[in-house]
Amino acid sequence: QVQLVESGGGLVQPGGSLTLACAASGFSFSNFGMAWFRQPPYKERGLVAAISYLGGRLKYADSVKGRFTISRDNAKNTVYLQMNSLNSDDTAVYYCGKAHNNFSTRDFDSWGPGTQVTVSS
Repeated sequence: QVQLVESGGGLVQPGGSLTLACAASGFSFSNFGMAWFRQPPYKERGLVAAISYLGGRLKYADSVKGRFTISRDNAKNTVYLQMNSLNSDDTAVYYCGKAHNNFSTRDFDSWGPGTQVTVSS
């Protein structure tokens, strides 16, 4: 049974940084692409960043390029999202997702429960 559990969310001031982690279990983590999504208040969930199964291929939403970094540690079955220069537009519930194959920006079959990130002074 696939399980994804996000952690690391919280309240941060504008300009601050935060690192999210997603612990995965129940599948062969190193064989699948992973991604981070976010859903701001009253908006649809959208892709933030995606990473291939070995970490060699990355994809970012334009709104986070240069500020966010996705990475993974296959030995720890964990995917990370380092977020810098945060602003109020980054306020959202952040979810990690498991791709259907070794890399995807569209096909995902499992998501975690999410972690809230609030950027406010």
